[in-house]
Amino acid sequence: MTELEKGPTGRRRGRGARERILSASQQLFREQGINRTGMDQLCAAAEVSKRTAYQHFTSKDELVAEYLRRFDPSVLSGVFDRTDLTPRERLLAAFDIPPTTPLCPYIAAAVELHDPQHPASQYARDYKQAVAARLADTAREAGATDPEQLGEQLALLIDGAAARTRVLNADAFPSAAAIAAVLIDNAIPATAGDDRRRPPKEVSS
Repeated sequence: MTELEKGPTGRRRGRGARERILSASQQLFREQGINRTGMDQLCAAAEVSKRTAYQHFTSKDELVAEYLRRFDPSVLSGVFDRTDLTPRERLLAAFDIPPTTPLCPYIAAAVELHDPQHPASQYARDYKQAVAARLADTAREAGATDPEQLGEQLALLIDGAAARTRVLNADAFPSAAAIAAVLIDNAIPATAGDDRRRPPKEVSS
C-alpha cells in the first residue's frame, strides 16, 4: 500500500496518520511521560503500523521534538496578543493558569531527556527563551526601566510556580502573580503612566 496503510487493528488508514501520531503523542507523553511511552504503544493509540510511523518520523527523538513544537508555536499568543489588556495586565495574565494544567511540557521533556543536545531539549530552550523575550517586550511596552531583567524574573516565576504546583498538588500561581505584581510595579517608574497604579487583576484559581 502507498497512500493507505493498515493499522494494527487491520483497518485501512488514510493520510491523517501523521496527525493521529502527533495527537497520540500529546496524550501519552503528557499522561505518562516520554520515556515510559514506547513506539508500540504510541502506534497502537494512533492506529498506525510502526512502518507508517517511521515514514513520518525517522526516530522517536524527531517525534518528541515535533510534539513540543506543536504545543504553542505562537508563544502564548493568547496572552501577549490581547488588545483588551494594558501591558501590565498582559504580564499578569501570563500567570492565569488553572492548577489542573499538567506540568509544562518543555520542563517535563528537559527533565526526562537528560541530554542538552537532544533536539527536543534544544527546542525547549528556544521556547523558554522566546517566552522571556515576549515578557521583556511587554515589560518594555509597560515602561520598565530594565525590561530584559524583568522578563527573566517573570519567566523564572512562571516556571517555578508550574513546578511547585505539580510537586505540592496545590495552586502556586496566585502567589506567583502577587510577587509578579510587586516586581512589575518596582520596575516601572511612577511617571510611566496610570497603568502602574492599577490594582492587579485577581488571578483565577
